[in-house]
Amino acid sequence: MKSISKLFCVLSLIAFIPVHAEPVLKPNDVLAISGDSITQQKIYTVFMEDYLLMCQPVKGLRIIQFGWGSEKAGGFLLRIKSDVLPFKPTVITTCYGMNDGNYRAMDEITATYYRRPMQGIVDEFKADGVRQIVLGSPGCVDSKTFKRLAPDVYNQTLDGLRGIVQELAQKNGLVYADVHTPMMDVMAKAQAAYGKDYVFIGGDGIHPGTAGHLVMAYAFLKALGCDGAIGTIVVDLGAKQATGTPGQKVVSFVNGTVTLQSTRYPFCFQGDPDKSANTTASVLKFFPFNDDLNRYMLIVNGIKGAKAKVTWGKDSKEFAAADLEKGVNLAAEFIANPFSDQFNKVDAAVQAQQTLETTLVQQYLHNVAALKTMLPTEVDAIDKVATAGMKKDANLFQSAQELVVPIEHTIKIEPLP
Repeated sequence: MKSISKLFCVLSLIAFIPVHAEPVLKPNDVLAISGDSITQQKIYTVFMEDYLLMCQPVKGLRIIQFGWGSEKAGGFLLRIKSDVLPFKPTVITTCYGMNDGNYRAMDEITATYYRRPMQGIVDEFKADGVRQIVLGSPGCVDSKTFKRLAPDVYNQTLDGLRGIVQELAQKNGLVYADVHTPMMDVMAKAQAAYGKDYVFIGGDGIHPGTAGHLVMAYAFLKALGCDGAIGTIVVDLGAKQATGTPGQKVVSFVNGTVTLQSTRYPFCFQGDPDKSANTTASVLKFFPFNDDLNRYMLIVNGIKGAKAKVTWGKDSKEFAAADLEKGVNLAAEFIANPFSDQFNKVDAAVQAQQTLETTLVQQYLHNVAALKTMLPTEVDAIDKVATAGMKKDANLFQSAQELVVPIEHTIKIEPLP
């Protein structure tokens, strides 16, 4: 039995993340992101919103996060009507299981008391007219810092819960987001590369740092059907022409320098990709975020010489002419780039919005029914305050959205011997 379990774990790591064939999100959708304290950290949820505002925007999309510390699937089921439905979501993502595993080895009782409320969540949202549900698996615990149980044992429990999520998604015709498998894979690769002291997940072994949250965002964005085609700029040095895909407007092309006005941003990272700090940049080499979700391509034809220097923003890099003819991904090659400053401003505005949502949902909306029972003569006033809170949240979302302004930047190509 133990060997079979190990084999199943290995096969799970080999399996690639399931990808929804068509984009899940449609114009004017309301996306609700739900989960436990890992969701309430507001890191992967902010990364998702950043991406959906700047990188592959959907017209009229609204995004709200509903994380709640220590929550299990059953707890979320009980608060759907009070906390989530007032926002009228059309698409929901879930990420439960870390607490549902009860921090012990997997058994049938644990499986049953996870499967039932997860199915209940599906039934509730379907009854309320939610168009699509993305069932996300739990992530993993850190193989070095998790102390409540042997890390391998609890990761086997979490993998068992992952299998239940996959089963429910297939049974109900829903989208499945495998969070567990890529987190396990990236953690193993990062620890092998950076050494035994590298911490992929926080000090408690449960709550990820930014590196782990980037992997979580990747899993959900892939499940939502994001295709990663941010933009392509094609330069023909011989013909003295440059073109860009939608969202990448060529303003001018003079002496090998392309001036662009861009309304679609590449996803921007923090940190050094060659250092072991827990940053988004530090784990890019261990999974295909840039290949799958962040392709900002430069194609250069007509280079006279074996290579060329490309200057984008403040930095320059040299590339073989053959590689430039095939296309290089500027988002992967230039961690700091002309989009970084504005990207960070949008990110800060998104964090402010999601911080309000935690307070609004947990301290007010969740208690509206009880307040009305306690103060039946003040029902109108209670509704007015709830409406005002939701309006402020919508305004903060709009403020973040309005910061996604066109970025004017240049790409200079200089042929080298």
